[in-house]
Amino acid sequence: MSRDVQRRDVLKGVGITGISVGLAGCNGNGNGNGEDTATDEGNGNGSGGSSGLEISTSVEDTETRSSAGSEAAERLVGQGVPMICGTASSGVNVPVSDGTLAPSEVVGCSPSSTAISVTNLDDDDYIFRTAPSDILQGQVDASVMSDRLGASSVSTLYVDNDYGQQLNDQFAESFSGEVLSQNAYAQGSSSYSSVVQTALNGNPDGLFIVGYPEDGQQLFRDYYSTSDGSEDILIPDGLRDGALPGQIGNDMENVTGTAPAAGGPAQEAFTAAFEERYGESPGVFTAQSYDSAAVLILANVAAGENDGTAVRDQMRNVANPDGMEVTPENFVEGVEEVAAGNPVNYQGASSDVNFNDAGDPANAAYDIWEFDGQDSESTSAVDTQSFEGENPEGTGPSADEIPGSDLSRTVELGILLPTTGNLASVGEPMTRAAEMPALEVNEADLS
Repeated sequence: MSRDVQRRDVLKGVGITGISVGLAGCNGNGNGNGEDTATDEGNGNGSGGSSGLEISTSVEDTETRSSAGSEAAERLVGQGVPMICGTASSGVNVPVSDGTLAPSEVVGCSPSSTAISVTNLDDDDYIFRTAPSDILQGQVDASVMSDRLGASSVSTLYVDNDYGQQLNDQFAESFSGEVLSQNAYAQGSSSYSSVVQTALNGNPDGLFIVGYPEDGQQLFRDYYSTSDGSEDILIPDGLRDGALPGQIGNDMENVTGTAPAAGGPAQEAFTAAFEERYGESPGVFTAQSYDSAAVLILANVAAGENDGTAVRDQMRNVANPDGMEVTPENFVEGVEEVAAGNPVNYQGASSDVNFNDAGDPANAAYDIWEFDGQDSESTSAVDTQSFEGENPEGTGPSADEIPGSDLSRTVELGILLPTTGNLASVGEPMTRAAEMPALEVNEADLS
């Protein structure tokens, strides 16, 4: 397992708390491709003395741990970063948002933190996210388990943290059949045989398993050594790692997954742009990462200054209706529009990106997916379902005016996304996606 942590300074000053470490060889080629592309293009447009609008990046390492994430966030705040795309996991996002970002009046916009506790933060409206809440995903998972998989009885296994507990609770509350047992497990255990056996007691039709890839390797090894694989297993996005079947030596044909999808108006355009730039397909939460960074940049340009409160007050002005429609296809034009003091309506790759009162997405789409087997390191979506919230166009406070920006200034953005620890396999593609809006602005040399 490679654990070569690097610090990167790319895209001219945007703060990136990312983690440049592989998980069991995952994304090895992609990591190098992404970093080289970002560095070459960012430096090519940034260090040549351009007088146009520039986006700035620096890199920190969360290690997918709350303590390391908080320390990295403190460093970025100390550098004067007014806004951060991140963090990824709810176990990091909640303490970072509650303990560092909101008290420091720094805007946070997570592309993948889904825990219900994020909605309930006392954050003075500084914390947003482009990933939907587990309130919705728990309902989606319960529906898939009963309606698609046909299970009338289930047991659950969930990682013992905010993410696991809250998603498990929402699933159990929403499931229409019988929940035989609910079983928490600790991260980093050498064996999960006991908790797996407990979950299998009573012969449930299905298992709902919440966790992360590193622990998932051992948990599924123990499951397949105990069971004949006749149970239908449903897993959420935290375990979406195409390398798992090869790592555990089983095709995992009885496993179905759900994950927030790239179901926005600009999904196809984003996918094409990502593939053209990086030579590979985007993964889970990459669309949400692009959207998070894009909205933060638009809000900063609309505010006209690197001030967290000013950026916060412009988030809904650039994301929710009305105004010129901006997508990943015409993002640079959208930056010019808000720089002139005009409203825009960002329509994203992952969703409409309309924020509600809590800073959560008002709409969401979910992929239903399956593993492609031991000989592949990919997963395939077999269906996508869209869901609308109570106020699909979004609600919440925003500034009455859009000051706009002088195009000779520098925009500072932070990105806290993991490529080490339990989310290593998804973090680096997310970081590359979050870098894309900054690259596009720097390459355009706006002035």
